[in-house]
Amino acid sequence: MPRWAVLRAKSQTESFRYTVQREFEGTEEEAMAEMLRIVDTYEEAAGEAGRRRQRRRVFRLGERSYFVEVDNLLTSREAVFTLAEIVADTHDDDLPDTATG
Repeated sequence: MPRWAVLRAKSQTESFRYTVQREFEGTEEEAMAEMLRIVDTYEEAAGEAGRRRQRRRVFRLGERSYFVEVDNLLTSREAVFTLAEIVADTHDDDLPDTATG
């Protein structure tokens, strides 16, 4: 079964820093549903105190990528989430060590 990762790119001035938000196995449809759950819960529309955020927008950048922008009174947060298939892993016997296999 394919392995997937949701990558999060956090804006850092003129570059992006990528991190693996979550890894899992499943079909592409299951992986996409999990990524959309992560996108929908990132800086949710209501904060911890139950107050609504000033503005929260989600943009689809492509078939597997979303940009989330959240503005509050004093802060603004942005993140790009991308669904990626894991194709090589030196610590997994089911996957090759390199992308070329």
